[in-house]
Amino acid sequence: MNADQVIAQFNATGVQTCFHDRHINPQIYAGLNGSNWSLKDYEARGGYQALRKILGQDGSAPNPETGVTGLTQDQVIATVKESALRGRGGAGFPTGLKWSFMPRQFPGQKYLVCNSDEGEPGTCKDRDILMFNPHIVIEGMAIAAYAMGISVGYNYIHGEIFGAYERFEAALEEARAAGFLGNSIMGSNFSFQLHAHHGFGAYICGEETALLESLEGKKGQPRFKPPFPASFGLYGKPTTINNTETFAAVPWIIRHGGQAYLECGKPNNGGTKIYSVSGDVELPGNYEVPMGTPFAKLLELAGGVRKGRQLKAVIPGGSSSPVLPASVIMECTMDYDSISKAGSMLGSGAVIVMDDSRCMVESLKRLSYFYMHESCGQCTPCREGTGWLWRLVDKIHRGEARPADMALLDNVAENIMGRTICALGDAAAMPVRAMLKHFRPEFAAMIKADATA
Repeated sequence: MNADQVIAQFNATGVQTCFHDRHINPQIYAGLNGSNWSLKDYEARGGYQALRKILGQDGSAPNPETGVTGLTQDQVIATVKESALRGRGGAGFPTGLKWSFMPRQFPGQKYLVCNSDEGEPGTCKDRDILMFNPHIVIEGMAIAAYAMGISVGYNYIHGEIFGAYERFEAALEEARAAGFLGNSIMGSNFSFQLHAHHGFGAYICGEETALLESLEGKKGQPRFKPPFPASFGLYGKPTTINNTETFAAVPWIIRHGGQAYLECGKPNNGGTKIYSVSGDVELPGNYEVPMGTPFAKLLELAGGVRKGRQLKAVIPGGSSSPVLPASVIMECTMDYDSISKAGSMLGSGAVIVMDDSRCMVESLKRLSYFYMHESCGQCTPCREGTGWLWRLVDKIHRGEARPADMALLDNVAENIMGRTICALGDAAAMPVRAMLKHFRPEFAAMIKADATA
């Protein structure tokens, strides 16, 4: 076998992650089977109808007040605001509000960027969207570009998912050939050029300003904010950045209306969300369910805790979000507000399930090792502090720690938080503080009984 044949054995087919028919009212994954990603298949599912609608190419009657067919920029933004769509990359910022920050009357070049740099441990939703439904992202970006008066866009794709990059490039070619991208789209006065950009696998480039630096060909290091990308972004021009899943949600909103999308979820948390469920469950994978679905239901969809063991803890939003014990998470619903109230974050929607066989010290040691290596080194508290965190947790795990090391570990984490340019410092510190808060006896049990402070 040649190299390509060897690698092909390990290519993801989606069977394990999203083609399992256990979604609840899916919107992004609806009708997918792994082979129907092309333009003709996407159009058969209603694809590009939303773009036709805003450009007045769907055969609808002109607006009786304006006499114009299609939607204005303000109408598109208002519809997205009404939907209560929140950013699916982690922060959960209202998408319509972010779009309204773009200075549409700015005379120079403006940019639209899709953040497909999916590197959060536990997260694998965006790559499936790009692989199996790439046109939904293209259409969502074209609608966003129209709403904000933007003519050039980039999709920054994570370095390790080269197959998804190639698939997205193929979809771009189809969209350009069909007239859905390029100059004077569908005979209108709207033009939009969209390009794919392949990253190189650095976790830090998922941070929006580090992504912009990398896109410009520079070292991927976060920028100070302010200025924010909406005023000073790519090449110093106004830029709007959204996550892959966020753009993928937009066509459904435009086709069915903001209110219909809101009703799919719950107040302030509209629509469906894809959760990447991993860890100690029988059926790990991606699950698209309405926002506000009880965690207990999501766990049931994933086959429950494996091997008949008991649920111990859950990290609800990717490795950077604080851990929640079983008693707390079982009372939560899967939406930004409920998880935040419980003391954690929904984040990217990567749900890491841990059963009662897991050692929390060892789990934290693995997480701390990851953040130590992924720190870009620009900020001293993060560069030095993440190393301290790993070394202290490793010391505890080896049974060599003193009682004072517990307090030192908490102190180091506290001194990292809020003192760095980007959120990676917080992402490294929050799991530490949450583990100590909820599972301190496990850490204390590994400290030598005869050790002195």
